[in-house]
Amino acid sequence: MAVTHLGADAVLRLGEDGLLASFSAAGVLAASDIHVAHVLARLGSETDASVVLAAALAVRSRRVGHVLTELSTLRETVTAEMDEGQDEADLASLPWPDLPAWLHRLALSPLVAIGAGGGDDRPLRLVGRALYLDRYWRDERAVAQDLEGRGRAEPLPVDKTLLAEGLVRLFPEEGTGAQRQAAANALSRLFSVIAGGPGTGKTTTVARLLALVEEQAMSAGGALPLVALAAPTGKAAARMAETVHGEAGGLDVDEAVRRRLRALEASTVHRLLGRHPASSNRFRHDGDNQLPHDVVVIDETSMMSLPLMARLLEAVRPDAHLVLVGDHEQLASVEAGAVFGDIVGPAGRGSPATEPGPAPGPAPRPVPGIASSITVLEANYRFAGPLAQLAGAIHAGDGDGVMDVLSPRQGVPDAGGGVQWLAVDPATAAADGLAPVRMIVVRAGRALAEAAGRGDGAAALDALGRLRMLCAHRAGPVGVSTWNTRAERWLAADAGEPSGSSRPENAGAEPGDGGWYPGRPVVVTENDYSLDLFNGDTGVAIARPGGGLVVAFRRAAGTVTVSPGRLAAVQTAFAMTAHRAQGSEFDQVVVLLPSPTSRVLTRELLFTAVTRARWYLVVVGPEESVRAAVGRPIARASGLTAALWG
Repeated sequence: MAVTHLGADAVLRLGEDGLLASFSAAGVLAASDIHVAHVLARLGSETDASVVLAAALAVRSRRVGHVLTELSTLRETVTAEMDEGQDEADLASLPWPDLPAWLHRLALSPLVAIGAGGGDDRPLRLVGRALYLDRYWRDERAVAQDLEGRGRAEPLPVDKTLLAEGLVRLFPEEGTGAQRQAAANALSRLFSVIAGGPGTGKTTTVARLLALVEEQAMSAGGALPLVALAAPTGKAAARMAETVHGEAGGLDVDEAVRRRLRALEASTVHRLLGRHPASSNRFRHDGDNQLPHDVVVIDETSMMSLPLMARLLEAVRPDAHLVLVGDHEQLASVEAGAVFGDIVGPAGRGSPATEPGPAPGPAPRPVPGIASSITVLEANYRFAGPLAQLAGAIHAGDGDGVMDVLSPRQGVPDAGGGVQWLAVDPATAAADGLAPVRMIVVRAGRALAEAAGRGDGAAALDALGRLRMLCAHRAGPVGVSTWNTRAERWLAADAGEPSGSSRPENAGAEPGDGGWYPGRPVVVTENDYSLDLFNGDTGVAIARPGGGLVVAFRRAAGTVTVSPGRLAAVQTAFAMTAHRAQGSEFDQVVVLLPSPTSRVLTRELLFTAVTRARWYLVVVGPEESVRAAVGRPIARASGLTAALWG
C-alpha cells in the first residue's frame, strides 16, 4: 500500500473515513485507541496516516496486555473484538502498510525515537521492528537491567552448618527437596524466584525460609532483619499472612523466631510503596527514597504488571533480599505485560542449566545470571486424582488428554470429590441441563444463609469458601452479573419466597441489583484504606443482634464487621471472574465457559479456574469451548524474556 500523507485537518477524520476507519470497522481498533493516536498526532504535528495508524496500534497493544507491537508479524497475529452476531472480518485483507516503507516513515516521524538512544521527549520508540509506547520500553529496560544486576550479584555469606541443620529440621517431609533448594537459594542470594503451580507449597516454603533468615540473623548477633510481605491484591496479601502465621505454629523453631513470624503483616504492593502526596502516578518509595526493608517477599507475582514491577524494583534496596513468588502458568496481570512468566522464562519449561551451542562449535554457554536464582516447584500437595490429571493435561496443552479426563466423569457431587462435566452451553442450556449446578449452588447457599441468619460471621465465612462459580466475563449470558442473579433466584425459590421480596433491608428489590440480605456474599472491588479492605477481599452479610445487618470479613486476628452503608465498592460474589479468583481456593468450583470464539477464553484462564478447586469441580461448556481454551495459550508481546534470557 502506498503511504498516505494528510493535512492536519484530515488527521482528525482518520477514525471516521480514513485509514484507521478500516481497522476500527474490523474490530481491531477501539475508539480510545484512535483518540489517543489523534492527540499524539496533534501534539507532534504528524500528518502521515501510516504513522498515526502505528500509534493507534501501539495504544491498542497496551490495552489488550501487550508491552510492544511487533510490526513484522502483526498482520498474521492481530485479533479483533467483535460484537455478538457480527461477522468476523478478514484481518489479513485490511490495508496494511508495506512493512519497509512503514518502518522508514516511523523512523522519520517526530513521534518516534529509534533504538535505545535519545528521544526522551518522544511518545513512541521503534526497536528493530517492535514499536513501543516509550514509557513501557523504559520500564521493560529498567526491569531487565535491575534483575540482571541482582541475578549476577555474588552469593551472600551464610552459616552453612546452621543452614544445613535448619533445612533438615524445617523440611523433614519426604519429597521436599525442591523446597529446601528454594529456601537455600533465597537465603544465599539477593534475588530469587520461587515458582510453581497451585498446591506446590510455595507459601509454606516462604514461611520456613523466613524462619531460616531469622535464625541466621540471631546466630550472627547482628540486627534482626526488617521483613516486608506483599502481594498485588489485598486478598492475596491476607492469605499470605494467614499461611505464614499458621505455618509458624507448627515449626520446630525457637519461640522468639515463632513470635517474629506471627508478628509479620502483609500488605498490597501499592500500600508497601506508599501513596505519593503530590501525585497519583508516583509512589512515596522510589529510587530516591528506597524501602527500609532487608527482606521483601512478593506473593502472586503473576498478577503484577510491568509498570508496577518497575516501580517495585527501583524501591527495593540493591542490598536487600528480594523473593518473587508465584505461578508462571496462571493468568497474567489485567494490565500490560506477563512479567513473572517472562522472568521465569525457559526455567519454567524445564530448560537445562546450560544451552548447547551449534555443533560443531563453541562449548555450551551458560544461561543468564537469573537462571541460578529460579526454583520451580512441581510436586503437588493440594489435590490428586482427576483434578490433578485435568490440571496437568491443561498445562500441557493436551486437548485429547483433557477430554479423556472429563468425558467419563458424569457423576454428581454426592459421589465424592472429583470432576464433573456438563457438555452444555451455559448461555442457552435448559433448566434440566443445569440441574447439578443448581443443586450445589442451593446447597452451599442454604448453609451460608443459615449461618448468616444466626449472626455467626465465622461460620458464614467458612460456608462462603465452600463454593464459587467462575466466569470468563463480567457481563453477558455467561458473565458474572448473569450468574449472580441466577444464583439469587435459585436461592429465593428454594426458600419459598418471591424474588427479593422478604429479605431484611431489601424490600421490593430484584435479585442482582445489589440489595442487602443475610447470606449475601460480596467481593470488594476497590481498595479502602480507611476500612483496611482491599480489592479482592470477600465478605458476607450477617444478621446483627437487635436487627439490621453487618458485613463480616476475615482477618488474621479473627472476624471483623462493617456496616453495609460504609461499603462503597462491592459486588455480589456467588460468581466472580477467574481473574479475581486468583490466589483463592474453594472446596467446590463451577467453571462456566463462554463461546469458543471468546477472546478471553485461554489455556491460562481455564487452568486458573480449574485449579481453584480443592475437592470438586464442575466444568460447564461444550467440547468446542473446552478445546478452544486448551489450544489457545496467552501470547503477550514483550521483549523482557529476550532481554533476560537472550
